[in-house]
Amino acid sequence: MALDPTKHADWEIAEDSEQRMKPITEIAKKMGLNDDELLLHGHYIAKVDFKKVLKRFEGKPDGKYIDVTAITPTPLGEGKSTSTIGLTQGLGKRGKNVIAAIRQPSGGPTMNIKGSAAGGGLSQVIPLTPFSLGLTGDINAIMNAHNLAMVALTSRMQHEFNYNDEQLAKRKLKRLNIDPHNVEMKWIMDFCAQSLREIVIGMGGKSNGFMMKSGFAIAVSSEVMAILAVAKDLKDMRERMGRIVVAYSKDGAPVTTADLGVDGAMTAWMVEALNPNLLQTIEGQPVFVHAGPFANIAIGQSSIIADRVGLKLGDYVVTESGFAADIGFEKFWNLKCRMSGLKPHAAVVVATIRALKCHGGAPIPVPGKPMPAEYKGENVGWVEKGCDNLIHHIKTVKKAGINPVVCINAFYTDTDNEIKAVRRLAEAAGARVALSRHWEKGGDGALEFADAVIDACNEKNDFKFLYELSTPLRQRIELIAKEVYGADGVDYTPEAETKAKKMEADPDLAKMGVCMVKTHLSLTDNPNLKGVPKGWRLRIRDILTYKGAGFVVPVAGTITLMPGTSSDPAYRRVDVDVETGKVKGVF
Repeated sequence: MALDPTKHADWEIAEDSEQRMKPITEIAKKMGLNDDELLLHGHYIAKVDFKKVLKRFEGKPDGKYIDVTAITPTPLGEGKSTSTIGLTQGLGKRGKNVIAAIRQPSGGPTMNIKGSAAGGGLSQVIPLTPFSLGLTGDINAIMNAHNLAMVALTSRMQHEFNYNDEQLAKRKLKRLNIDPHNVEMKWIMDFCAQSLREIVIGMGGKSNGFMMKSGFAIAVSSEVMAILAVAKDLKDMRERMGRIVVAYSKDGAPVTTADLGVDGAMTAWMVEALNPNLLQTIEGQPVFVHAGPFANIAIGQSSIIADRVGLKLGDYVVTESGFAADIGFEKFWNLKCRMSGLKPHAAVVVATIRALKCHGGAPIPVPGKPMPAEYKGENVGWVEKGCDNLIHHIKTVKKAGINPVVCINAFYTDTDNEIKAVRRLAEAAGARVALSRHWEKGGDGALEFADAVIDACNEKNDFKFLYELSTPLRQRIELIAKEVYGADGVDYTPEAETKAKKMEADPDLAKMGVCMVKTHLSLTDNPNLKGVPKGWRLRIRDILTYKGAGFVVPVAGTITLMPGTSSDPAYRRVDVDVETGKVKGVF
């Protein structure tokens, strides 16, 4: 008997459920995996040899493909991962062969505010502690591969500064003439460390390297992470790794990892990471956990490889896109599906009464502080006003040619009148609507949700991209801003506009996908503007080049690639039982 989520913390529920976990070999056998396709990491976690699986099932038709997205969240999140796992459990209860595919959590939010994204209540991925704290080492491999590129760059700059051309030639080096003021990459680490955003390196004399400004970004923003998410196989990853632009020469020419001779070694760090990780839900359904890019600062998707393997093994694959439909779903739609060649059969928009109230006028919740008292009582007016945001996201999904399923991710504090208001307005906007109590009841609480998704999967859709890659870059950015965010237009800083024009003139860059960097807390680039703001313009302050991943990255507003740690971070509540070695407090 599972613990009551209204009385117990997520980590307590996970710890209790782990006593009844199935060995991962049993999960794998039920999926149809052979022993030699399973790379064990203990009793309850494994990697899957994707190459063998895809070769064996090459001729098998794919299963149904479902993406889970959401409305614009509060700073506390709205249970999108929980709903992904809940839907997987609900489909399992309906006797469906279903597999979930989610992202690996970053240590930044796990040790900060948001938690590990393992789901919650009775809809979680287990075992929770290894899932949350490094798993099989994929993010560590990404950090090593990425930082090796920075080691190669800074070492090369030091040698070029200290040696003349003849001395460089003796060391089998040619002068790249790297511009220290035009370095594209930073170092990475997997924590929210705002004090490392801007640093100076190489101090203490020429033996300590070339002195220059540098900085850190969070690991999940790395282009290496993006490559893990979009790579089709090892050959594809190896080619992409060599195209990463690390810096520019003083003449403006790109300096790549291949120019630095480090791309092969970077790929060597990533060979094992290319195989997806296999875990399970509390109720025993298989879950692939692979890649972990954020959606506000990166592509926001689990890996194409995990989805492809899941679609061969399962009749239904439930994948999840980060944050709301303006960010996660837009990138799933126009980047991931374009790169994978896969087309979704259904899309889910998750909504909570809490977030709808926030968009309707209730005080904005502050992470680390108690939920404002206004959220505890019924307020149908706030909910109805907040549904403007939900309807905006419904329209976004419809623009992709899909009629969405709205999941009302219910909490026991929601009232019948509030739920009825959401159902009425969402159905009037042309969406299927399902009330789901998976957080409280697991798969049994998600049966209406599962049935609605099954119906949606059986409905023919007209999936289409928002733009063609032949459309000029700034026109694509404007299409996303106007059609997805609701902006009146786009403004560029002089630096960003210069970069955009240069990219449009470069045949290698002109047709790459657009991966926007924007706050997840608003449709706009201002996190404090809720609902569906009118009369605003998107501000692009910079454009980065992720040539290896295959997209350009316009940066909107003041968002940074290194988040900050709050004054009341989660790590304060994480500890270890020294007798048993069990970790407690991870959520």
